[in-house]
Amino acid sequence: MGFFSFLGRVLFASIFILSAWQMFNDFGTDGGPAAKELAPKLTFVQNFLTSKLGEGASKIDVRYFVAVSIVLKGLGGFLFVFGNSLGAYLLLYHLAYTTPLLYDFFNYNYGEPEFMALLQEFLQGIALFGALLFFLVMKNAIPRKQLKKKTQKSKTL
Repeated sequence: MGFFSFLGRVLFASIFILSAWQMFNDFGTDGGPAAKELAPKLTFVQNFLTSKLGEGASKIDVRYFVAVSIVLKGLGGFLFVFGNSLGAYLLLYHLAYTTPLLYDFFNYNYGEPEFMALLQEFLQGIALFGALLFFLVMKNAIPRKQLKKKTQKSKTL
């Protein structure tokens, strides 16, 4: 059971670790292709925050956003492989702030081709989020040390 649990964690975390490695290699000076894809979406979020909070809203730099994503995915995936709860929490945090931002299917109408593709990716992100929640609940549900009950010896007369 222990080997298969480790193998499952390795396979699950490989999604995040390989993605972080690819983003790291493509980062460059401008943040790479991830920054180019995220820039219009972060501009939309920035405009929304400015409209709600006024001019006091802090500016979101795309390169820092991509760098934080790389660190969360890489470190979270690495820690998750070894069964550390902190790794699962880092991956949860990453999924919570990137999934609705990257896969904004709600900005498209049902008949458009982008709608189904984005919805599928959004649901995959939600499924990964659910798997991490399941891991955390199961990890906390199993007692660390199971107490062995002593069997009473029958007394002979």
